[in-house]
Amino acid sequence: MRIFLVALFISLSSFTTMNVREEDEILSELEFARLTEHVNEIKAFTATNHKYNRKIAFLVDMKIKSGKNRFFVYNLETNEILDQGLVAHGSGSETGIKGDILQFSNVPNSNCTSLGRYSVEKAYKGVFGKAFRLAGLDESNNNAMKRAIVLHHYKEVPTDEKEYYIINSHGCPMVNEEFFKRLEKYIESSNSKILLSVYY
Repeated sequence: MRIFLVALFISLSSFTTMNVREEDEILSELEFARLTEHVNEIKAFTATNHKYNRKIAFLVDMKIKSGKNRFFVYNLETNEILDQGLVAHGSGSETGIKGDILQFSNVPNSNCTSLGRYSVEKAYKGVFGKAFRLAGLDESNNNAMKRAIVLHHYKEVPTDEKEYYIINSHGCPMVNEEFFKRLEKYIESSNSKILLSVYY
């Protein structure tokens, strides 16, 4: 147990590129454990699927409230979080009295977020301007193209963390324009497809 905690401390302290929520707002042990689990899955997947980027990946932790940064840009080689931002989830995903319990669905017209791995595909110009199509790679999200689930920006998504829930999408990972432009640079400078992992 002591060895694990030391290793965890060293790993957390290595996040020098981006201070994740500063001091008391650093990823909790549970959040870090979830992140690590999915990073390892991505590394294993990209090791045998060479059309995918083996350096950069996007990860979204849906257990983190929507008012907090939960979309992470991760360097798979240096094990650093390079950037982070807010991301909306689907309106159909909210249950409970305060909408604080999430459910997930791959069903068309459900307006739910779908969990799983996505391949970030080519850009197009849609209702919200420039957006990137997402191809679902798992049974839990393989209707992404049919559902028009895309990575896009929207002016009502805040740029800074909030103490309340932010606006919902129709199931798309929806970010603010400032963060979108940073993500765009990673996507368009990549010679291979970037993976986006949405997990809970």
